[in-house]
Amino acid sequence: MSQNQVTAEASGTYTLGDLQVNRLGFGTLQLSGPGAWGHPADPKEAVRVLRRAVELGVNFIDTADAYGPLVTDVLIKEALHPYADHLIIAAKVGVARPTPQDWVPVGRPAYLRQQVELNLRHLGLERIDLLQLHRIDPQVPLAEQLGELVRLQQEGKIRHIGLSEVSVEQLEEAGKTASIVSVQNLYNLANRDAEAVLDYTIANQIAFIPWFPLATGELGKAGGPLDDLAQRLGSQPAQLALAWLLKRAANILPIPGTSSVNHLEQNIAAAGLELSDEDFDTLTHTV
Repeated sequence: MSQNQVTAEASGTYTLGDLQVNRLGFGTLQLSGPGAWGHPADPKEAVRVLRRAVELGVNFIDTADAYGPLVTDVLIKEALHPYADHLIIAAKVGVARPTPQDWVPVGRPAYLRQQVELNLRHLGLERIDLLQLHRIDPQVPLAEQLGELVRLQQEGKIRHIGLSEVSVEQLEEAGKTASIVSVQNLYNLANRDAEAVLDYTIANQIAFIPWFPLATGELGKAGGPLDDLAQRLGSQPAQLALAWLLKRAANILPIPGTSSVNHLEQNIAAAGLELSDEDFDTLTHTV
């Protein structure tokens, strides 16, 4: 490793439940086939990406049974098992993939239990450190969905429970059944619809995991504010988008994904970017 190579440690740390993670993690969706369906075109490169991520200090990896389905779990096991003690793997259940185009919430307790067991088997784990409900199934009471995850937690198969794509009201309701340590919602520099949820997580010491963190929208176009700032700082617009997230709040854990080692290294380098308050405010108020 180059002495000048920035690692994920530069992003700082966050205590997720009782687990300390480096804030800049890695999301595995792009390691599966197009549309998160099937196997990657280059499985060996996918394995290299995972190993390089850990080499660069990533100790928080996000996966889901719906990716592939079950493709990324197998890749993680091939690349990293037996796992280092400090490596935290977050999995998700609660979405079925009947076709390449469909993502269908399924929250029946028996299905959630089955998918947790499949994640455990394919990852080669006895316990999942963070198990997230991928989507709330509107056809099943939330207390029943989370109640099954709590039972699995009591059985020692889940360490911590998180949610994905929820409102503040749903998060408050969930807290009546389970102790929620994380929320994974769509959030980035160009899309801040989840601002109220982020504020709630800040106030309640809950981790916020933004998915699609690299999106820059019109900000990143040639001659736009993000492009201008990137040129001034000698960086890439996507790197600034990550640096903005890391500065926005201390509980934000970005998980940028990629299927390329080169792109991975660019993403991790964002951990070494420090935006001035002025540059941060410029980006914040441009949208």
